[in-house]
Order: sequence, then structure tokens, then C-alpha cells
Amino acid sequence: MTPGNGGVPASAGERTGLVRQLGMWGLAATGICSMLGAGINVVPVMIQRNVPGIGEHVLAAFAFGALPAVLAALAYAVLASAMPRAGGSYVYASRALGPYWGFVASFAQWLGLSIVIGVVSYLVIPFLRDIVGALGMDGVGAALETGAVRVGLSLALLWAFVWVNLRGLKAYERTVVPLMIVMFALGAIVIVAGFVFDHDDFAAALLAREGVGVPSVTPPPLGPAGFLAATGLLFASFVGFDAIAQAGGEARDPGRSLPLAICLAVLIVGSYYLLFTAAVYHTVPWEFVWDRAQAQDLTAPGLLGYVLPPGWTIAIVAGAAIALINDLPAMLLAVSRLVFAWAEDRIFPSRMAHVHPTRHTPTAAILLSAGLASLAILGSHFAGDFFLGIDIMVTSMLVNFILMCVSVLVLPRRNPEIAANFRVLSGPNARTWVNLAGIALLGTFLVTHIWKDLTADVSAWYFRSTPIWIGVMTVASLIYVRNMRRLRASGVDVERLFRELPPDHA
Repeated sequence: MTPGNGGVPASAGERTGLVRQLGMWGLAATGICSMLGAGINVVPVMIQRNVPGIGEHVLAAFAFGALPAVLAALAYAVLASAMPRAGGSYVYASRALGPYWGFVASFAQWLGLSIVIGVVSYLVIPFLRDIVGALGMDGVGAALETGAVRVGLSLALLWAFVWVNLRGLKAYERTVVPLMIVMFALGAIVIVAGFVFDHDDFAAALLAREGVGVPSVTPPPLGPAGFLAATGLLFASFVGFDAIAQAGGEARDPGRSLPLAICLAVLIVGSYYLLFTAAVYHTVPWEFVWDRAQAQDLTAPGLLGYVLPPGWTIAIVAGAAIALINDLPAMLLAVSRLVFAWAEDRIFPSRMAHVHPTRHTPTAAILLSAGLASLAILGSHFAGDFFLGIDIMVTSMLVNFILMCVSVLVLPRRNPEIAANFRVLSGPNARTWVNLAGIALLGTFLVTHIWKDLTADVSAWYFRSTPIWIGVMTVASLIYVRNMRRLRASGVDVERLFRELPPDHA
């Protein structure tokens, strides 16, 4: 018998085949690249339209929005220290709360993130168009606007990173770490330039270019509800650090490296967000941003373009494109390991747990996730709207984060043998208060997100993310019931299977 495998005899087919090759910076890059996208160039300025009263309070809202992300990250770090396995969030919830909660919550997470991978692939192309346009290559820019070229390049970009993931962890790490460094280097241009120039410089540049001054505006009052709506929107920027946990079966020294990488990713990204946003508003008056955002879409490169030479503006846009591209390999790794973990527990087709004998990658799981992402590219193009998929992802991640906090509280009672391995927040009182605070804040954000969705002015019910998410959960429940019946009928000791960790043969 193999310990931790529900009393089922060991066989070659049970071996995970994964290898612990992913180092600290590979893990941290996985989380950082999943969190940091081109949204940082858009969200801190366009929030002036989404929450019209936010005005000068963007930084405060960003800081408050980081708080529940930090609490969720601590819950992940606690659980990762005791359960370093592939498909982390699924394993954590299934061993603490039961297999149903583990599978259903992570299925919605997998679906939402797989859709977002396709959306990101589709959104990279306009950034490439802007770069070649700024270089005077108007013909190339016009070609990138055509549907066939945009869809074809989006698919090619996605499957290039599928190939990287299929090649193995060494190829993956050699890709994401350099891309992360380049992304931060180009993003540093925004931060340095933002603090070098000030409002007077911007006003002079605006007068020279457009012959107008910075407007004097009076936004509507913000109020607690508006501030909370803003923090919820900005909180979504922190989604992604959980990708580190999904790689738990391939981390070196996982009990130490996984919690540390999670905390490093949240700290680095949170600091970068605040510096970036502070730099933009140090140069660009919020009154100008608020006024223009009501009528047009704005980006940080476009705003700083008033005071920067064209070459530096191109570099900023390139940094935004790389930030988007960075999402792809990291999120592909994360979602494929969820599928692998389900299959390893046999609540999903077992072929999804197949690992390449030499590259040590879950081939079928990667291809399944990439296939769904490819459909999302086509959906983004033909539907002309991608925000629905993002809203589904945000709902899924908020539910997932709440379940992680609950898992930390429940695991010591349900599974004390595993909980004895907690290395982060090892004191029960600290764990209790941190995770109760996380449940309260994340729950507030979830209620606000659902309320905003259900009260939005849409043309049909299927443009609301909440009923679609409920439908996804229903499908996941049906899959779970079907496969669990098969598992019980095969004679597996299900209670034991889900009280012990999956085998670690890495």
C-alpha cells in the first residue's frame, strides 16, 4: 500500500512523474507574472470612470484593496507549508473541507483562469499594433487590426507558451524569469519618469500640445460604498499569487519555498502597484484624468506621453505588452496542475494525470487547458466582449480565497496530522484572527461584486457573471457526483483517500 493514497495498491500509473525543479525565483515569478498584467497601465486611471468620486483617493483604495489579498496570501502560505502538492488550492480544500468543495471551487477557478488566458492572448495584439504604429509601420498596424490576423497571432502566441510549458520546468523557468526582469525594467521607466516630472510639467506640456489647461473639476461625493467598490475593483489586480500553490508538487524545498514565494510575490507586486500609481499621479493631475476618463479610454503610457519623448513612450507600451505576455506561461502552469490534481485523485479522467516520461510535464492537462483558452480567443473575437469572462474569474477567485481561509480554520480539527505541519502562523490564535479577518473582508468584497453584477444595466441575463458562475458550479457538481460514484463503485476507500495527501513521488 502507498501511504496517503487511500489504501489503493501502488502502481507505476500512480507515480506523479513530476520533479521538484522549480526554485524560489521560478516560483515567485510564477505568482508575479500571473498577477502583473497590462491592467496596471489602465486600471489606476480608468477607475476614475468606474468610480467617479474616487478622485485623489486612488492610492488609499489600492492600499486597502491589498489588505484582503495579504490575508488570503497568508492563508495560502499556511496551507502550502503543510500540503506542498500539485494543484494546491484543490488539495487544500479537499483535505480540509472535503472533496466536493475542493473540486467545485477549483473547477470554477480553472474555467475562469483558462478563459482569461485566452482573453489575455487576444488583448496582446492591440499593444503590438500601438508599438508598430509608433514606429511608423502603419501598414503592419493596419494588418494587425484585421480579424484573421489578430485571431491567428493570438492563437500562435498562446500555443508558443503551451510549447514552453510542454518542454518542462527548465524551459519554463528560463522563460518567465527573464521576461519578469524585462517587465520590471520597462515599468521602472514609468516610476522614474513619474517622480521626475510633476503637475506643472504636465500642465505646460498639455498647453503646448492642445492649447488648454488642466480642468477644474468637482467629482460626485465618494462615500463608503463608492470607496468599497473601488477597493473591490483594485483588489482584482492581486489575483494570481495562488498560481504558486498550484506548482506545489514541483517546488524545491516546498515547505519553505512555497510560503516564502507567495509572500514575496504579494509584497513585490503590491509595492510595484503603489509606486507605479503614485508615480503616474505625481505627474498627471487627477482632475485631468477624471475629466478625460469620462469620455475616452486612458492608459498610463498615453498620459505620460505628454511629457516623455516618443521613444520612451514606446518603451512603456512594450512593457505593458510584456506584462500581458508574462501572464500566459504562468497561468498555463497553474491551471494545468489543477486538472492534474483532480485526475490524480481520480475525480477526473485518469489520462489527465499522464506525465511525459522525460519532460515531466502533465501533457494532457496542459493541452486541455490550452484548448479552452483557444475557444476563449475565438469567443472574445466573435462576441466583441471579454469582461464577462473576467467577472466570472473574479467571483471564482473570491470564493476560492474564502474557502482557503475556512480551510485553515477547519483543518486542525478535521485533519490534525496534516495541520501539525503548519510552518506559517503556527500559533492557533494568530491563525484564527487572521483568517476570520480574511473571511470577513473577502466576503464583503464578494457580496459587493455580486451586487454590482446583479444591478448592472445589461441587455440580457446571460451578460451577468453571477448566473453563469452558478451554471458553471452546477456543471462541476454533476461531474463530481458522476466521478465520485464511479470511484466508490471501484472499491476505493474514499474517506481515507481524501484525508491523506496525494503521493509525493517527485
